[in-house]
Amino acid sequence: MNLARIDLNLLVYLDVLLREKNVTRAAELLGITQPAMSNGLKRLRSLFNDPLLVRTSEGMSPTERAIALRPQIAEALMLLEHAVLPRDAFDPLESKRIFRVMASDYSESTLIPMVLKRLRAEAPDVTLDILTPSDVSFHDVEHGRVDMAINRFSTMPQSFHQSLLWRDSFSCVLNKENPIIQDFTLKNYLEARHIWASKTGMGVGVGVDPEDVQQLGWVDEALSALGYKREIRVFTRHYQAAMLISSQNDLIATLPSRLAELQHHRDNLVVLPPPFEIQPIQLKMAWSSLLHHDAGHQWLRQLIKSVANPESASFLHASQAV
Repeated sequence: MNLARIDLNLLVYLDVLLREKNVTRAAELLGITQPAMSNGLKRLRSLFNDPLLVRTSEGMSPTERAIALRPQIAEALMLLEHAVLPRDAFDPLESKRIFRVMASDYSESTLIPMVLKRLRAEAPDVTLDILTPSDVSFHDVEHGRVDMAINRFSTMPQSFHQSLLWRDSFSCVLNKENPIIQDFTLKNYLEARHIWASKTGMGVGVGVDPEDVQQLGWVDEALSALGYKREIRVFTRHYQAAMLISSQNDLIATLPSRLAELQHHRDNLVVLPPPFEIQPIQLKMAWSSLLHHDAGHQWLRQLIKSVANPESASFLHASQAV
């Protein structure tokens, strides 16, 4: 085997694959597509002349060779990381850096407060400049003028790196005096009046066409698949506004559950599961290749990921070499 011809990124792939035992989850953690990860596994099998992971009744299971390789690969990646660590490694306690982050209304309400709490404790002099989707274009992110974008993206340039932060279901927020609460069925839901809230894209927004179901998003697409349509009376691009307006007796706001949970302290509102199934949304973090290997940027990405998903806090920093 010619060591010079080995793609070291494949070792990172293998490390994550052996930990997750799932191609899709491994791809999400590394911010690559599932086909790219599947191709990586194919190359790894050829490299080691071993299946490495095989399908069983319990999912993907490592072979004996893969089990033996796992501690060796982990140690090798750790040594490589220390070898290439820049001399001017980022020191969060001493840094006065400004990070510019585009955050949607949704992520600004649910994720950013937790991120700021960690920043105050771990990097007290770091400043976070939070921009809205209307302030930023993909061009700004691509050229590194904005450190990262956190949103629910319907499209994204292929050149961007990305990482899935979490998935979220939907909930309905309505006034506790609304009589529909006593019989919250799909029939009564459709007869009620609704608040629409969404802003998934970037750049200056445009008016909504109520007849364009695909433009309306997840809730209305789910209803359309069932052959139904709801009566929308208010269109807003701000989830906080939707939650405030939902206090009116005759209006229902169907929102991501993490947002709806923020309203549990309000005595005049009730949070209920929707009377039909809605596909979960994905909150993602995206950034430019220009900043991918920046030590400070890597630190912030890892902090955000650990806040969004505490179970991934032990995720090897070596994965950032991909």
